[in-house]
Amino acid sequence: MATDKNKPENLSVEQRMQSLYKLQTIFSEIDRIKQIRGDLPLEVKDIDDHIEGLRTRVANYTKEIDELRKKLAAEKAKIEDSSSKIARYKEQLDNVKNNREFDLLSKEIEFQTLEIQLCEKHINEYNHAIENKTREIALTNEQLEDQTHILNEKRSELEEIVSETRQDEERLREQAKALEPRIDARTLNAFKRIRKNARNGLGIVYIQRNACGGCFNRIPPQKQLEIRMHKKVIVCEYCGRILIDPALAGVEEGK
Repeated sequence: MATDKNKPENLSVEQRMQSLYKLQTIFSEIDRIKQIRGDLPLEVKDIDDHIEGLRTRVANYTKEIDELRKKLAAEKAKIEDSSSKIARYKEQLDNVKNNREFDLLSKEIEFQTLEIQLCEKHINEYNHAIENKTREIALTNEQLEDQTHILNEKRSELEEIVSETRQDEERLREQAKALEPRIDARTLNAFKRIRKNARNGLGIVYIQRNACGGCFNRIPPQKQLEIRMHKKVIVCEYCGRILIDPALAGVEEGK
């Protein structure tokens, strides 16, 4: 049975490191494309979240106004009920037979009058609250209009940048996808983990001026020799990046 020469296990460390460095250059180019977009994606998301918060605020105010209007209706119904009772009690005053009945009816009229005054106080409070919340809704709607306008501008700007770079990014991702099978899973996973944690996104670097090309800490001569032998994967003891010699990276010594 013929062996597949392109399988990672059938490739030398040198070939795998070359493929890994090519993969790094592709990912670096993708990172550069993302940098062109800058903070726009985050800005768009933040504005979108802010707009959602404003809409929720308007919905809450509207719900609170509905509840206040229900309370208003209830207070007005109480006033009607108390007014009806006062009218009835006043009619009964004309037919009282003794002072006791007169006092009882007078107290009921006084009580219902106080009830009406309390209801009127509540009505004033509810009307005032409705006015405030209606004003808040108007102000929030103004903010919504402004933020929606800004969001549309930012989205258009982002879509324009994305459309300009989409083809390049898709092409690079296809190249990366084709390269990954030429690298063993263990090394590839380690590279991606290192890249994710590295501030500059570099998971593999070449030696520069006898130092790591990622953290610039000096590499001992013996380790440099081991790196140039291409016998095994070697990482920087300071930053954990995978190290290769400049020749594998296609860079002339000293440059």
